[in-house]
Amino acid sequence: MSTEQKSGTGDRAGRVASRREWIGLAVIALPSLLYSMDLTVLYLALPSLTRDLQPSASQLLWITDIYGFLIAGLLITMGTLGDRIGRRRLLMIGAAGFGAASVLAAFATSAEMLIAARALLGVAAATLAPSTLSLIRNMFHDPRQRTIAIGLWVTSYSAGAAIGPLIGGLLLAQFWWGSVFLISVPVMVLLLAVGPRLLPESRDPNPGGFDLSSSALSLVSVLAVIYGVKRIAEGDAGALPALSIALGLLVGTAFLRRQGKLADPMIDLRLFRAPAFSIAVTANALALFTVYGMDLFIAQYLQLVLGMSPFVAGLWLLPSAFGFVVGSNLAPLMAGRVSNGHVVAGGSALTALGLAMLTQVGAESGLAVLVAGSVVMAVGAAQVITLGTDLVVGAAPAERAGAASAISETGLELGGALGIALLGSIGTAVYRSEAGSATFADAVGTIDTATLAFAHGMQLAAVASAILMVAIAAIAWRLLRERSSTTATPVAAVAPVPGA
Repeated sequence: MSTEQKSGTGDRAGRVASRREWIGLAVIALPSLLYSMDLTVLYLALPSLTRDLQPSASQLLWITDIYGFLIAGLLITMGTLGDRIGRRRLLMIGAAGFGAASVLAAFATSAEMLIAARALLGVAAATLAPSTLSLIRNMFHDPRQRTIAIGLWVTSYSAGAAIGPLIGGLLLAQFWWGSVFLISVPVMVLLLAVGPRLLPESRDPNPGGFDLSSSALSLVSVLAVIYGVKRIAEGDAGALPALSIALGLLVGTAFLRRQGKLADPMIDLRLFRAPAFSIAVTANALALFTVYGMDLFIAQYLQLVLGMSPFVAGLWLLPSAFGFVVGSNLAPLMAGRVSNGHVVAGGSALTALGLAMLTQVGAESGLAVLVAGSVVMAVGAAQVITLGTDLVVGAAPAERAGAASAISETGLELGGALGIALLGSIGTAVYRSEAGSATFADAVGTIDTATLAFAHGMQLAAVASAILMVAIAAIAWRLLRERSSTTATPVAAVAPVPGA
């Protein structure tokens, strides 16, 4: 294979995608859908697997968390690895591993076995997101087509998260808990069968060596931060979560320092010198910060305040999932008429409007306002993530597509985790102050006191999120207003920065 074919550059640059590429995109969408589905599909299965496997409280937490932990911790490593060995090859390896680990999880006979299977699923899943996104970067060279492709990629991701609980509920009504894992197997088999024929191989023609020390530092840094944030989100206000976050930040600093000294770094720090790249990564993280954090409140409001069952609450969450699909497909249409920066700014402002609507949800009634606000928020956030992701992958040179995709995905993971922890902490603080309890079930006084306190906590979290989104809207409008969706300049043109 020639250098131009491997790097995805050369005479292919600017070429309009053919039917083959669009069919390949459909293939790429399948693992993206399953990647997010496996984050949520397990939740409804927890009661039945708990009865069968009898896990301890600590084991149950690891069963639910280890998957997301390893995804977040390995994204940077896997994105860089794909640049070196080939994105399609890494995707095929990940697909085979994901299918095998799914079978192992489905037929687990002990809590330890299920934890190990979920860990393997996390390792395999960490190859899927950066591989699929970097393949899109090298399959769609026309900027407008690439934006549409990324919108469809975001759609598959959001659809997986939305339908995960529903499919899980349907399967659990007929089969045992392990059936929720077997959904992945036929999809991964299909990907392995048609992927090599439809997906082009691409890699960095001059990747340099793979630095194991950098890989270890990135893994420890992200895992430590995510672990601490999730412990805080679960109500642990002790010293351990704070120390874990501090350790993660310290190791992360060491990782970045090392990248500035290496001839072949895992992350090219010059990428962050491009305003489009830095602002897009930040906007993406804040958008998912808002969505994940507020979805936590919305799900609890439907069940604890309005008394819905988990399945009925899941049905009421579908409109916001549909809004996310609409927003991710609306973004490319708008980008064809105005600059990407204006779409990111407008999407951020629309997200803030949805959050402002959520501040009007009361303790006694508010289902209509809740659904409307969550839909508006989702439409806006989807536009931010779609165009932000397009700016990230478009700003990076094609040979560094995997590393850039991994940075984008890691930002999204950290943003979501921080949203759950920080916004959840705001709500808990307000709730504890007004209801005299840390939990809804143990509230002091009447149920009216409890629901009022919960509503106030959700309103304050919405206000804080709206302020952040207004700020990112103003920044994007000012700094990205001249960046057209058809004139993205790769960072390859940026001069090296000694000791960046």
